[in-house]
Amino acid sequence: MAKYYKKEMADLNGTGQTQAYYCMQRVGNISHRKFVDRCACDGSGLARSTVEAVVTMIADVLPHLLAHGYSVSIDGLGTFTAKLSVRDDKEQDGFEQDEPKRNAQSIEVSGIGFRVDKRLVHKTNDDCTLERGGVCRLCPSAYTLEERMALARDYMEQNAFMRVGNYVALTGLSRSKASAELRRLSQLPESGFVSRGCGTHKVYVRS
Repeated sequence: MAKYYKKEMADLNGTGQTQAYYCMQRVGNISHRKFVDRCACDGSGLARSTVEAVVTMIADVLPHLLAHGYSVSIDGLGTFTAKLSVRDDKEQDGFEQDEPKRNAQSIEVSGIGFRVDKRLVHKTNDDCTLERGGVCRLCPSAYTLEERMALARDYMEQNAFMRVGNYVALTGLSRSKASAELRRLSQLPESGFVSRGCGTHKVYVRS
């Protein structure tokens, strides 16, 4: 039996009200070794060495196929694809310039996309029995919006750029609320800063 808890989420729609969503409480992590042991348990008909060899082979072959432009679908699990982005030390390209700033050496695989097979969701749901856990509320920031903007500007005067995590540490906001606030503020001229990059590589710099 697994426990779930209700978590408060910051207002992202400008309604002035927070929203609730539900999370499963994690009880631990199943290591590679334990997962192989579980697959090779009594009654499976598979030797541990066989399971280990198959799992190792998947871990070796999957990145090779993704690196050559394939998406890989595994029945009952989902579909894997490679994600690209500009390297951290390179400037983001745009469509306004006549000549592209980036070449192949400036691009790297920055993540792996995964689209889950619905059968995995259904099987997990069928095997899941939930019971109520706790409630997790947001902790409001001790600073006003103007004070948070001042903290951000001060930080960027002493550092080349600021990430969402830095803003969270400065203001005490939750990560989702900090991210939404920075996106909104970076579009206002009076904030004194703008965003650069995208996705996990997005940073904020002085305008």
